[in-house]
Amino acid sequence: MSSQPSKDLETFPNPNPGRDYTIRIRVPEFTCLCPKTGQPDFATLHLEYVPDRQCVELKSLKLYVWSFRNEGAFHEAVTNRILDDLVRATAPRFMRLTAEFGVRGGIYTNVIAEHRDPGWTPPPLVQLP
Repeated sequence: MSSQPSKDLETFPNPNPGRDYTIRIRVPEFTCLCPKTGQPDFATLHLEYVPDRQCVELKSLKLYVWSFRNEGAFHEAVTNRILDDLVRATAPRFMRLTAEFGVRGGIYTNVIAEHRDPGWTPPPLVQLP
């Protein structure tokens, strides 16, 4: 596998496709460029998903995230683009991407984007004592 930035997202078969379970991934080193100033924007990405048939392979995710380092993008656009690419690659039952951008001019931005397969119903929440 390459050690260069790449837009290719690799997947592997879900080892338990008959069960709803959540995968949570934290990516603390996301960077892109402000499309207005060219200055770097820094974010922590929080990915949560319920896989169906495919799971995202982590090294390819790392190289994919790296590929944005020199691209200009508004926070809202890049968050939705990443979610769309991950959904296209994995076709999950549910996926949520939260992008927590660092302060820029005294303003913090969090962008949350979600995908839900129309045929999927989440299991009921279990409240334990």
